Amino acid sequence: MNKVKVAILGSGNIGTDLMLKLRRSELLSLTTVIGIDPQSEGLKMARELGFETIDTGIKGFLEKSELADIVFDATSAKAHIRHAKLLRDARKQVLDLTPAAVGPFVVPSVNINEHLNSDNINLITCGGQATIPIVHAINRVQAVEYAEIVATISSRSAGPGTRANIDEFTQTTANGIEKIGGAKKGKAIIILNPAEPPIIMRDTIHVLLEGKRVDKVRIVASVNEMAKQVQSYVPGYRLRQEPFFDGNRVTVFIEVEGAGDYLPKYSGNLDIMTAAAVKVAEEWAKHKIAKVARV
Repeated sequence: MNKVKVAILGSGNIGTDLMLKLRRSELLSLTTVIGIDPQSEGLKMARELGFETIDTGIKGFLEKSELADIVFDATSAKAHIRHAKLLRDARKQVLDLTPAAVGPFVVPSVNINEHLNSDNINLITCGGQATIPIVHAINRVQAVEYAEIVATISSRSAGPGTRANIDEFTQTTANGIEKIGGAKKGKAIIILNPAEPPIIMRDTIHVLLEGKRVDKVRIVASVNEMAKQVQSYVPGYRLRQEPFFDGNRVTVFIEVEGAGDYLPKYSGNLDIMTAAAVKVAEEWAKHKIAKVARV
């Protein structure tokens, strides 16, 4: 089966972790890594691994746009606004790992099938990727009146971009809880924990259900099923215990350990974003390959 050609725009930590994950994909063929600093560690590693490298940014890629059909944008929100238009004009599908949110929000375990033909999708936030599947799993059994998530990550995993965009993180995640998770009202909180040694990502999901009668058996089954779905592309994702019930309130505790490809294992918050990006791109690839087979 032919693989779909992909490129990474951005040679920082996220782009480099993506590069190592994509080497294992049976559906995606990484051809190119694009950056603006020829001496960056990411571009150096890409050259050593035999990938084409471009150090003149998106301009250089657009001069050789046949190198890839799907582009992962791991730059910045401000840059992505410009990249999105240029890549759309070049007829590329784009996975946005920045907070720009030009395209629709996507969580692969929940709504990827609705966006197989989209030209640009946004992966929300790490907190959204970790918690929205659980809110959705509960909501598909019993309507969620209110959902509040608390994402706790190691302060070492929060770079300048994360720290500068705390407000955007909370608002974007809350929107995703409502739009994709299905809650009538959503709220998100992020905590940067300075503990040493660094902690792995931990999330708490508090849900208030409509009505007083709670179908505990079906909710637990739905949450466990969803956790397995997420684990299929984020192996370090796990429930810390069974959902806890208090009347019509449900609390779920999860943790996310990174795969340790390039980023440290405690950086589950970053790993879940790159893993989700690969999963979405693979679903796009399956869709492309199936369309070609039908012609």
